Order: sequence, then structure tokens, then C-alpha cells
Amino acid sequence: MTSETITVVEVLRRAQGYLAGRGVDTPRLDAELLLANVLDCDRLTLYTGFDRPLTTAETDAYRDAIARRGKREPVAYILGHRGFRTITLEVSADVLVPRPETELLVEWVLEVAPAGARVLDWGTGSGAIALALAAERADLTVTGIDRSAPALDVARRNDRDGIVEWLISDGFAALSGRVFDVIVANPPYIAEDAMVTLAPELGHEPREALVSGPSGLECYRAIAADAPEHLTDDGVIVVEIGATQASAVADLLSGAGLTDIEVRTDLAGHERAVGARR
Repeated sequence: MTSETITVVEVLRRAQGYLAGRGVDTPRLDAELLLANVLDCDRLTLYTGFDRPLTTAETDAYRDAIARRGKREPVAYILGHRGFRTITLEVSADVLVPRPETELLVEWVLEVAPAGARVLDWGTGSGAIALALAAERADLTVTGIDRSAPALDVARRNDRDGIVEWLISDGFAALSGRVFDVIVANPPYIAEDAMVTLAPELGHEPREALVSGPSGLECYRAIAADAPEHLTDDGVIVVEIGATQASAVADLLSGAGLTDIEVRTDLAGHERAVGARR
């Protein structure tokens, strides 16, 4: 890509080829999303204005965005935001990019949370789960905790209406004596040696939010050990899991004295979440 006058259709063609050559899975979509962001328009407008020339400033800004994507930086970090259910979240390299699969956790909590329930989002990151729950169920009292102060800063900025309680906490440390009707968690669950086999985009996300330890189960062990004392009688816990972890996580929750163990799959048919009841 150069600084000569260039139209939307041509810049998209070049960007798509550039990204495809660097192994990006969705080069056309990503090229369109990034150009729409630079031009401050929606993707449909790109199609109705294919012959529109870009200014030098627009071309330079787009070239920078495409270069970042070519280095496999997630699109959401380049845009600075990501949609999650009914809300749009600020995201940065301090937090994981919210995934569509995690919406399953929100759906499960909405299903089981009684009226006026107290809900804890363990390891809240950007605040995606906590804010989605609070936005969709005004009767819920939602608390989000994270051990990362920079992540919690992002979550607080996303909470424009102040509808969630945010606490810095290493595990349940800041919650002594407190109980919740529902605990939901998307903890780190990747084993250390598995990172090298995964998509390069993950290398841009905070390692401490991805990697649990040698086995990938370390955070589940900690949650299983401490969660029961923070659940009300008949309280429910729901956790996101990696594709092969359902049996191991179910055993950890059962071993902690929790009952009614259930595994649910995501839209792709992968085992994605485990739930249990106190």
C-alpha cells in the first residue's frame, strides 16, 4: 500500500491480499472492518462507495491498521472495542477480547438466577459478563472481581452507568464473609506448553488471563476449593472450560461437594461450560 490516491475498492483488494499472505483467517472481513473504522462508516457504506478515493491521511491510517493486523494483533484491539450480546465494550491489551462462546455463560446465568440474585463475575476482565448480566437483568446485584488492576480499570470505564460493583481481588480474597446466589467465571484455562500451538493472536492478549499453569486446571482447583463457602444454599456456579476439560472440571466441582453437575455445549457443538449447585 502506498500514499498515491486510491479508491475504496482498490485499497480493500490490496489489504485483503496482504492479510491473506500473513495467514489471517478472515482477510476480507478484517480489511472491511478496519477500513470502515478509519472512514467512520459502516461496512455497507463501503459497498455503496467503492469508487470513493481515500485522502492521504485516511490511506496512512489504514496502512497502519492493516500493518498491525498483519502482525496478527486482534482486530478488536485495533478498533478499540468489541460487541458482546447487547453491549459494546472498550478493549485493550490489558484484557481478553470477549468471545461469542462466552455468551453461553450469560445465557446460563440468566436462566438460573432467581429474582434479585447476587451474582459474582470471577475474573471479570473487560467486564463483559458482569455488564451483560446487569444490562439484561436490572434486578440482579452484580459484582465483578479481578486480580489485575489495569483490567479492572477497563471494566470500570465500560460501566458508564455504574451498575456493577468492581473489586480488585486475587481469587476470593476480597470477599471474606460474602455469599452469592450465582458465581460465574471464565478463568485462565490454557496449559503453559499449549500456547505455542495456538493462533498468533493470543500472543497479543494478556498471558495471565489465558494461561492457568502446567495443566490448565489450576484456576479450576482454586475456584472449586473456595467457591462453596461463597455460595448460598442452592447457589449455582457456572464456569467456562477448554474443549477437553469438561470431565476434569466436573470432577473438581463434585469433589468440592457441589451437586447437579451439568455440561453444556456452544453453538459449534464443543463442550464449553460446566455448572454445579451447592
